[in-house]
Amino acid sequence: MNIPGTLLGLLEPRPRHGYDLKRAYDGYFGQGRPLPYGQVYATLGRLERDGLVTVAGLESGAGPERKRYAITSSGVSTVETWLATPEQPEPHLQTVLFAKVVLALLSGRPAEEYLDAQRAAHLRRMRELTTFRREADLSGSLVADYALFHLEADLRWLDLAVARLDRLAKEIQP
Repeated sequence: MNIPGTLLGLLEPRPRHGYDLKRAYDGYFGQGRPLPYGQVYATLGRLERDGLVTVAGLESGAGPERKRYAITSSGVSTVETWLATPEQPEPHLQTVLFAKVVLALLSGRPAEEYLDAQRAAHLRRMRELTTFRREADLSGSLVADYALFHLEADLRWLDLAVARLDRLAKEIQP
């Protein structure tokens, strides 16, 4: 999972505190693997250092001051580039693909275009593996088959996601 890209995507609709970002991340993507608070704040520190987020305000309360973070224009560009760039087709990619779909829908971006670009990247990789498999020995062929079966499952998921984009968009809107 690309934690910096995901947090930037969650910040894009509105400024948030680290606690709110963690809660949103866990709600959308943390099924069984919640994001540790330390990772949220360490990532926000790096994003601030790199000029991708800025502190939009401080609030004091009973505990320590709470920073509210906002995405910068450089951060928005980073999210746009990340969402538009297909991931390397490899097994166990569904978490990143799902995160990109949700973030695209939350921001009003064309999730279907991103899924189509990812589909094209998967098909290219499958062609490469098929060519390799034809010339490989048995062990190489089995390794290629393993990768091809996983990529094929991803393609089925991509098709399913495209078919359900409207329903998902309605479900995740805050």
